[in-house]
This record gives sequence, structure tokens and C-alpha cells, in this order.
Amino acid sequence: MQRMNVVNLAGDLADAVPAGATAETVTEVQHYTDDLFRFRMTRPASFRFRSGEFVMIGLMVGEKPVFRAYSIASPSWDEELEFFSIKVPDGPLTQHLQKIKVGDKVLMKKKPTGTLVNDALIAGKRLYMFSTGTGFAPFASLIRDPETYEKFEEVIVTHSCRFVAELAYSQQTVAATREDPLIGELAASQLRLFTSTTREPHEHTGRITTLIENGDLFRALGVPPLDPATDRAMICGSMAMLKDTKALLEAAGLTEGANNRPAEFVIERAFVG
Repeated sequence: MQRMNVVNLAGDLADAVPAGATAETVTEVQHYTDDLFRFRMTRPASFRFRSGEFVMIGLMVGEKPVFRAYSIASPSWDEELEFFSIKVPDGPLTQHLQKIKVGDKVLMKKKPTGTLVNDALIAGKRLYMFSTGTGFAPFASLIRDPETYEKFEEVIVTHSCRFVAELAYSQQTVAATREDPLIGELAASQLRLFTSTTREPHEHTGRITTLIENGDLFRALGVPPLDPATDRAMICGSMAMLKDTKALLEAAGLTEGANNRPAEFVIERAFVG
């Protein structure tokens, strides 16, 4: 089978940009493991989004555009857009996207959306952000938004991966956030990161759902179990993780919310493929 070519959208190829999309320039690429990487690209002056939302990004593969939903990892005030991605060897988009370099073009549709936004939660004392793998991406946006710290006294981000090396993005992002001139002071006193692994020894091991269910998460953090009177949550990860974490939150008395019906927790069901 002949391999399809990925069009580098530049110069005289500008006509290849589909209607309703823009072609943005890659400004930075960082590979963490054989399976994970992040990249930054230019942001259209007219593009507006709420921290935590996702957008469709893609490439021209052959003569057709291929788009997938990606959470925006940068906060709404950032002048560029950041994304955190897996590498799928035969993924329709990621098999090509993982090869991008600085200066390449990436397609982006103009309309962001999503449920992992502060507006979808009612006010509370403590906000949990439960993530696995690249599900940390929307939380990388939210923990860098001042509004998150205005709405919640304590922000706890959990990131669970198979191996320790896969935690690098969340660890580096949280460390940089605490040093950020805009929100560093808030993050230093209100932001906490809890990491765990499932296939390699680490300070905390096991699925996040197991650590919630057996209470190890709360004991490690020194906080009480989930309480709908004080706790709020956002969930982003694999289908199994979403289902299991949702069940645990509902068992604790929390109710799922949405943009038009704020409540105690929300889930993002958009996936990268």
C-alpha cells in the first residue's frame, strides 16, 4: 500500500486549508517518551477559548484533512497554543502529527468547546482534577488560570500513568506554574500534584480509582474523603477511568454537571486518536 503524504501547509499550499479552519505554525516540540510529546503553535488573534476547552486540530493527509479533538493545554491568556499528545503508530492523525517540527503547519478549527471549565462547577472549597495519560492536558490549562484559584481554596491534580517517565509533563508543568510571575504565588499555596503509576514502582502505585476507593489518596494528601458539601471534581482520561471515577464520585454523593447545569463534577468525553 502506498503511504499517503502529509501536506506541509505553507506558501502556495494555503488553498489547502479547509473552510472553518486556520493553518498555524509550530513553534516548539518536546518529546517525553516514545509515546508522549507536546508542541506549541501560533494562536490566531481572533481565537478565544475558556481554559479547559478542546479544539479540533489536524493535518492534510493526502488530499483530505484529518482532524481529532485535542484539549488545549495552555491557559486562555497565553499568546500561543499548547497541546499534549500520545503517539499512535497507526493513528489516522497521530502517526503523522508526532513527526512535526518547528516551522511546520498544523490545521485548527475555529470553534473550541468542552465541559472541563470552571463555569460548569458550582463553587466549593477543594477542586480535584483526576487525569490519566494525556488527560492531564486540560488541567495544564486550568492550573495556569487565575480564575481557578479564585473559585477554589485548594486545587489537587492527580496524574496516573503506566511508567514514571510518562509523568514528566505534569511534573514540569506544575513546577513551572509555581514559578510563573502571573499565578506563581497562588499556585505555590493552593496547588498540589499527586502522581501514581500502574506498571512501575513509584511513591504511589495503583489505578487512581483504587487509590480513591481504598482511601490511600486522601491519606497521602492529608485531606478528608470526598464530600459533596466541599469537594468538586473534573475527570479526563480513558473510557474505563471515566466510568469508574464517575461511579466513585456519585457514590460519594457528587452530581455530574454541564455548561448549562453546573454541579459538583464534570467529565470530558473527547478523545485523541
